[in-house]
Amino acid sequence: MESNTQKAIDYSHEHIQEFIDSLIDFLKIQTLSSDKSYKGEVRKGAEWLAAYLKRLDVQDIRIIDTNNNPIVYGSLHQAGEDKPTILIYGHYDVQPPDPLDEWMSPPFEPTIKDGILYARGSSDMKGQAMVSLAAIQSILAFDKMPVNLKFLFEGDEEVGSPSILPFLNEYKDLFKSDFVLNLDAGMVAKDMPTIVYGLRGLAYFEILVTGPAHDLHSGLFGGIVYNPIHALSKLIAGMKDEHGKIQLPGYYDDVLPLEKKERDELNALDNPDQYYIDEMGAKAVFGEEGFSNVERIGARPTLDVNGIWGGYTGEGSKTVIPSKAHAKLSMRLVPNQTPEKVRQQLTQYMQENAPKEVSWEIKQLSSDPAYLTHIDSKPTRCFIQSLEKVMGKKPVFKREGGSIPISTHFQNLLGCESVMSGFSLPGDRVHSPNERLDLELFEQGIEVIIDYFYRVAQECGD
Repeated sequence: MESNTQKAIDYSHEHIQEFIDSLIDFLKIQTLSSDKSYKGEVRKGAEWLAAYLKRLDVQDIRIIDTNNNPIVYGSLHQAGEDKPTILIYGHYDVQPPDPLDEWMSPPFEPTIKDGILYARGSSDMKGQAMVSLAAIQSILAFDKMPVNLKFLFEGDEEVGSPSILPFLNEYKDLFKSDFVLNLDAGMVAKDMPTIVYGLRGLAYFEILVTGPAHDLHSGLFGGIVYNPIHALSKLIAGMKDEHGKIQLPGYYDDVLPLEKKERDELNALDNPDQYYIDEMGAKAVFGEEGFSNVERIGARPTLDVNGIWGGYTGEGSKTVIPSKAHAKLSMRLVPNQTPEKVRQQLTQYMQENAPKEVSWEIKQLSSDPAYLTHIDSKPTRCFIQSLEKVMGKKPVFKREGGSIPISTHFQNLLGCESVMSGFSLPGDRVHSPNERLDLELFEQGIEVIIDYFYRVAQECGD
């Protein structure tokens, strides 16, 4: 077994340029799930994955249509019924590349400079998906797979996976597995391999405030009407106090306090303020008083304004009092909070604080609960050992500030816990211009996954 592991690892090193070239081809496909005009490109991304799975002799490959973008499925059962079945999860959709003028090279023309691959999706998460595919290809060059595999690659993760829950309900027997390998997480630092055991949930809303029935001339009507942009601005300003505490009624009632042991473990991962300032390009850090930066990022709830607009925003002037004002809000939720309860709290805040001169409505755009997994399971222990063997250090454990909606659905619908890690870095600028992937970590990641497949076959088989 050990010789086959090493043969596969040697193969991965010898063919690393082939894997990078394949990733570059994948990255050129503009799989923007948020823009319906790119539906053809998104399907092209699904077809690229299906074709790659076919090269690996994966069976029962399907491109399954959903209400939005397709899901790619496949299975590879070579190991026998006494070996575990791992569900490989990934997403092939990407965030919009705007603003384009801030990219050092075009976002869909992958560019390598000093061992770094720049492209939209390079880190989140086409590069991570390619790690698994390259590891499988490396094993199959010399051996059959030591574990059974199923694949689920979705095309809607970046828009909140709106179709995944009904899809899994319909196809849950198809995806039944022993556990999930999800590389859509990342590392704390290049020398700190990481296991993610918790994810924040997400509640995303759009608020519409309406004043007059139509836009008004500010000379004829200015001074006698409540401008809805002023009203919305005041409402948003009141959602947090000067100490960073969220002011929605009862917002913290369901938030579970962090135990001292967990706080100590999390704070061992914290960095000085200047680290975050440099990463953000901000003047200073700001957040909820009484908590460290690492706690604020991963273990405390948030409320952020993602966009606000209304009235005239074109070139030059237009003296108008707008009829409507809009804002988009996202709230990252921690365990025990629910999107439904948070919506009630936002509604109560608006009822208590909106001026009587305007009307308003709330639209919920996405909702996903937080997720916690067990760090002492056999599959996770095996991943810890593989990380330590390849990267030379024991991994750290952290809560991730972002959301991976499907993890909770795997847990609730399939009864599958997830092993969550990855080979991206905090400085990879995911969702921002100049997204990047460290190719040294990419190569190490392939080696980790090769070792992991063999290790988990030994430890988790019947």
